[in-house]
Amino acid sequence: MVAGRKAAWIDKCRPDILITESTYATTIRDSKRCRERDFLQKVHECVEKGGKVLIPVFALGRAQELCILLETFWERMNLKIPIYFSLGLTEKANHYYKLFITWTNQKIRETFVKRNMFDFQHIKPFDRNYINNPGAMVVFATPGMLHAGLSLQIFKHWASNEKNMVIMPGYCVAGTVGSKVLAGQKRIEMENRQVVDVKLSVQYMSFSAHADAKGIMQLIRQCEPKNVVLVHGEATKMEFLKQKITQEFDIGCFMPANGQSIAVATKPTISVDMPLSLLKRTMNQPGDLMDLRSEKRSKTFHGVLVISEDKLKVEEPSKILNDLDLKEHEIRFTSTVSVPPVTMETLHSKLEKLLPDHSVLLSPDGSILIGSVLLKCSAEDEDDEDLKMLVSWSYQEEELGSTLFHTLKNDFEYLMQL
Repeated sequence: MVAGRKAAWIDKCRPDILITESTYATTIRDSKRCRERDFLQKVHECVEKGGKVLIPVFALGRAQELCILLETFWERMNLKIPIYFSLGLTEKANHYYKLFITWTNQKIRETFVKRNMFDFQHIKPFDRNYINNPGAMVVFATPGMLHAGLSLQIFKHWASNEKNMVIMPGYCVAGTVGSKVLAGQKRIEMENRQVVDVKLSVQYMSFSAHADAKGIMQLIRQCEPKNVVLVHGEATKMEFLKQKITQEFDIGCFMPANGQSIAVATKPTISVDMPLSLLKRTMNQPGDLMDLRSEKRSKTFHGVLVISEDKLKVEEPSKILNDLDLKEHEIRFTSTVSVPPVTMETLHSKLEKLLPDHSVLLSPDGSILIGSVLLKCSAEDEDDEDLKMLVSWSYQEEELGSTLFHTLKNDFEYLMQL
């Protein structure tokens, strides 16, 4: 409904793609309060001198907002100069505004105790016969860009009088009479080759609901998207805004033409719940294999992924086994690697230096235990006198087991130098 004085607010949602209109991609407007004051001042000055004011508007939203502005001002100043709005869609729209006043902003709702703000006392329906009436008046007429209809008809009659004024309250598409008037053209040729001399005062006071360049940048800053797609704007202005967005935020920015398809690569984020106990135990595991405080390193979590009611959760294996009444069984990985002759006592001391944060145990039978990882000399190779070292580990310690296997296989000399 009628806009309030405060802009809409959006959470810091950080989407992959933000699609935003860019009608005013290169424009920064004054505050709404300043524009309203300037609007009322210009209208008052014109009608005080006996001039007529034409305000081309679209039927919904902006028309009702400006009607309320003038209605309140006329009442406060006790003015008797007639204000009209064109019949048709605007009148029908006002009817629904009256019915659904509770949907409007707080300021409008508060006045409902006294009277319905859309029950205008100073604004009356316009009849085409009033166009040539003498004296001052204010007329709201559709459409908003002076490209057809009643607003264009009134403009043709009033344009040649210097006392009169046209106030353009919104954006005008290039090529429309409204855009030509705003560009300062003094002679405008119509479709039937009729030429209109523009002598009346032309004012542009944007009351558009479209965000200006500052508002678009604030939206991007608050929303923090990974990519921005610009729509609903002029190509040259969109290009300027695109460069500004790219430079300031260092994110992808696209401005596809009507009907054009674009492909944007994204990295989806999948949220998975995890019990605090599992998280703490994984973080407290000894070893130099990772540090959770480092953003550049990763941590392997062992658990059971459960999908329930469209939610993902990693649970303790013991809890799932208990819930399903199952017994745990162990999977182990075993490989054999050839190493130069070495005693298990020497290998034990070297591994203690390599893994200072682990418990490295030498068993009476000569095997070495590091957690669930087992190292055992299986036999000597008769051909080259190398030892066959068996390395076995459980899937829970896959990282440690495979690391030890590759150390014995590829970095044995380095291990012996410790």
